[in-house]
Amino acid sequence: MPRATIIDCDPGTDDAIALLLAMGSPEIDLRLVTAVGGNVGLGITLANARALVALGGSAVPVVGGADRALMRPYQEAAYVHGENGLGGVVLPPGPPAAPGLAVDAMRALLRQAAPDSVTLVGIGPATNLGLVLAAEPELAGRVAEIVLMTGAWAEGNVTPAAEFNAWNDPEALQIVLSCGRPITLATLELTAQAVCTPARIAALRGLGGGAALRAACAIEATVPPSKRLGIDGHPEHDACAVAWVVAPQLFTSRMVFAEVDCGNGPGRGQTLIDRWDRLKRTANVRLLETVDAEGFFQLLGQALTRLA
Repeated sequence: MPRATIIDCDPGTDDAIALLLAMGSPEIDLRLVTAVGGNVGLGITLANARALVALGGSAVPVVGGADRALMRPYQEAAYVHGENGLGGVVLPPGPPAAPGLAVDAMRALLRQAAPDSVTLVGIGPATNLGLVLAAEPELAGRVAEIVLMTGAWAEGNVTPAAEFNAWNDPEALQIVLSCGRPITLATLELTAQAVCTPARIAALRGLGGGAALRAACAIEATVPPSKRLGIDGHPEHDACAVAWVVAPQLFTSRMVFAEVDCGNGPGRGQTLIDRWDRLKRTANVRLLETVDAEGFFQLLGQALTRLA
């Protein structure tokens, strides 16, 4: 059965690919898309989410949410994603956003859901998700799994310690990590294994397909090579989280304890991930450790060719 899914995102080039992967995958029953500020401001991320949902041929409601973290403003990343969040690629506008706030839309959907029935996929700062779980903690019982692209067990990508999403709202992320539901993390170490190279973009273009595939390839081609990894390509960060929902057989994982540094020092936003059980704390997340990169890009290509 397809998994009833809410995607909370900040499109963003990698969010764009993740959304298209979700819409092109019959394993996902996409019920709601919510936008958060992060990669670029909420006015842009919300417009991009609307345009991407329209591009994917979906009628799923898109609702705007937080435009700052719980404690401070977001740091944006237009230097990676471009001023319009999509590397300068211009998409036809989507329909208007659904009225209201993301937090209320998520709460309404969860209230109507059966226990353990909804998958939450968070691929931006965790502000919207943290607000839902803080405002109405009992709704966590309706959640089957929370899948997050966030964190790192080694080096960060925005500070030496912290990954971008975790650093932008560590307080909200800690609320999510402490909610008691099954949580899966796609960290920087995992996403570094799914590298989109010029050759892989060319292979995707060779599949033919329609406007969604062409737009995805155009967006991919705008992303600068990763200086951090020293490669001719870039990690497919957010799509890895969606791929876990679609095809978990592509991954290996282990159960670990994880928490996030919410202090104000140089470690702020660092995810402490105890891969070797040194702290003897109860495991609270599934850490994705490896991904079959060729299988991942085959999955992405299949999904993109299903879209118009």
